[in-house]
Amino acid sequence: CALPIFIELTFRLDGCGSLKEKRQVVRSLVDRLRHHFNVSAAETKHQDVWDLAGIGISVISGDRGVVARLVEQLIDYAEETTEAELVGIHHEII
Repeated sequence: CALPIFIELTFRLDGCGSLKEKRQVVRSLVDRLRHHFNVSAAETKHQDVWDLAGIGISVISGDRGVVARLVEQLIDYAEETTEAELVGIHHEII
């Protein structure tokens, strides 16, 4: 049985002074997440706010253990590969 998981990460981007700067940071992180983990990822919240970004990530797996490890790895990777501060994490099995 496939387990679809939705993860939403919220970041504070203190150094961004415009939406253009923010989108560069967000696009870079989304592309890295897609490439490194082969997941679906996109900016899902706060599109018109300079200093906040919500990134949604979707994963499907048949093994709860794999999903749990992947969620932890995604969060760690996102924190380590961007200077933005991770301020919120929400994940759920759909």
